[in-house]
Amino acid sequence: MSRLEVARAICHVGRRLMERGLIAGTDGNIAVRLAGDRVLVTPSGRAKGELSPEDLVEVDLAGHHVRGSNQASSELGMHLVILRVRPDVGAVVHAHPPVATGFTIAGRTLDEDVIPELVVQTGPVPLVPYAMPGTPDLGETIAPYARGHDALLLANHGAVTMGGTLDEAHHRMESLEHSARILLTARLLGRVEALRPEDVARLLRLREQGEREM
Repeated sequence: MSRLEVARAICHVGRRLMERGLIAGTDGNIAVRLAGDRVLVTPSGRAKGELSPEDLVEVDLAGHHVRGSNQASSELGMHLVILRVRPDVGAVVHAHPPVATGFTIAGRTLDEDVIPELVVQTGPVPLVPYAMPGTPDLGETIAPYARGHDALLLANHGAVTMGGTLDEAHHRMESLEHSARILLTARLLGRVEALRPEDVARLLRLREQGEREM
């Protein structure tokens, strides 16, 4: 994809996140890896559902400004840490999905083998301990979790999903929130029935083979 095509895709995902209620106001941020160790990221202080391609900011993997008239997202450091420790990741999406974020405030995880789609789409989803948003502490705290997971809950903060493509990272965010709603409903009903270990193993094999549609 060209830089302009990537920029348009980021704007589309920003609108989608807002329409689905996964972000509000100026919440959230998106970063996509470009060629030549460059990264295209959403700007700081702007509603992500109202962006145009020219609003985006290009930086290098060290965070140095390359192109764009706006200031990069305050969460840029978190995105860059993930992209540096995960060379297989091409895009990172950070949002505040309401139910999934509620889980983080309650100190609960989605790291349970109960929903086949979540197992296949994201794999285990751990809860990362709280670190101050927009600071180097957040990136340092996330790094060890990002190495082995494609979706993370951030304590008292929100969620991060990553993928080889922007579509993959975005779909994982939607799947994460959808699964959180399902699991919350099950808990309100008073029972959560876990999948059998052998079934989880089969689902993980599907995940390894790249099967995402169920």
